[in-house]
Amino acid sequence: MLRRRGSFPGLRGADRWDDRRPVKRILVTGATGNVGRQVVAQLAAAGCTVRAMSRSPQGAGLPQGVEAVRGDLSAPEALEPCLRDVDAVFLVWQLPLAAAAAAVSRIASHAKSVVLLTSPHRTAHPFYQQPNALRAVHAGLEQLIEQSGLQWTFLRPGPFAINSLHWWGPQIRTGDVVRWYYATAATAPIHEHDIAAAAVRALCDDGHNAKEYVLTGPQSLTQREQVEIIGDAIGRALHYEELSPAAARQYLSATMPPSIVDMLLTAYAAATDRPALVTGTVAEVTGKAARSFTRWAADHAAAFVTPS
Repeated sequence: MLRRRGSFPGLRGADRWDDRRPVKRILVTGATGNVGRQVVAQLAAAGCTVRAMSRSPQGAGLPQGVEAVRGDLSAPEALEPCLRDVDAVFLVWQLPLAAAAAAVSRIASHAKSVVLLTSPHRTAHPFYQQPNALRAVHAGLEQLIEQSGLQWTFLRPGPFAINSLHWWGPQIRTGDVVRWYYATAATAPIHEHDIAAAAVRALCDDGHNAKEYVLTGPQSLTQREQVEIIGDAIGRALHYEELSPAAARQYLSATMPPSIVDMLLTAYAAATDRPALVTGTVAEVTGKAARSFTRWAADHAAAFVTPS
C-alpha cells in the first residue's frame, strides 16, 4: 500500500531533526533504477521509512509500505512534497550540471544528510583518469554538496557488473559469440546489491560524514574472463571476438552518443594489460565481503537467456 503523498505519518516540523528517533525517514531518488531499487528494498528491510521518487512511480513494483512519489530533480519547485519531513536523501544525478544548484539548495533546506552516487574520478588508476564530460558534472555536483551545509557521503563505484547485461545480453541471447573491444582490459565489476548496501549503511549509521568510498568488486577480471564466467552461469561456452577500435566505434555509435563512445573506448584502452583497481571498501563499510562476478552472473543468468 502506498502512503499518502507529501508527509510521513505522525511527523511534525518541530521534530524533524530529532536524532533520537530510531527510524530514519529517507528519500531515494532514481528509485526504479538498478541501484535505487536495491537501496529502496534494503532500507525497507532495515525498518526505515522510505519514500521512493521516480518520474513514473506507478506500477514500479516497490516493496509494500514504501511511499512512491513522482518527482523530477530538474524541477526543484516540485520537490517539496518529496522532501517534506525527510532526514536523508540518496541522490542519483543524471542531469546537466546547470540544474544541480537549485536541486541541492532545495534538498539542503529539508534534509540533514545526502549520500551521492558519483564516480571514482579522483582515483589515480588510469581507467578512471580519461577525460570525459561526466567527470566535470560529478566534480561540480560534489562541490555544490560540500558547500551546501549538508552532511555528505560520496559513493564512488567502479564499473557496474550489470553493464555486461546491457552490453552483451543481446548478443548472448541470440548466439555464443560476444563481439566487443579490448578483450584484455581488466575491471573489478561490482554487484549493484553491494553498492546499495554501502548506501544503506551511510544513510542509516553514524560515522560516514565527509567520507568518500571507492567501491569495487573483489577481483580483477578481463572482459574476456567476464564473458567466460557468464557462459558458465548459463551453461554455454561463450567466445569473445575482439573488435578493432574503429569497428567498435562504428558498432557503439549506433546506440550511444559520441561522448559516451569516446569515454568507453579511451577508458578501456587504458585498462588493457594491467590489473584493475580492487578495494576492500564494501567489506569495510557493510561488514560483508563484496559479491563476486561469478555470484552476479548466477543471480542474473536468466536475463541472458530470456529477453527482458
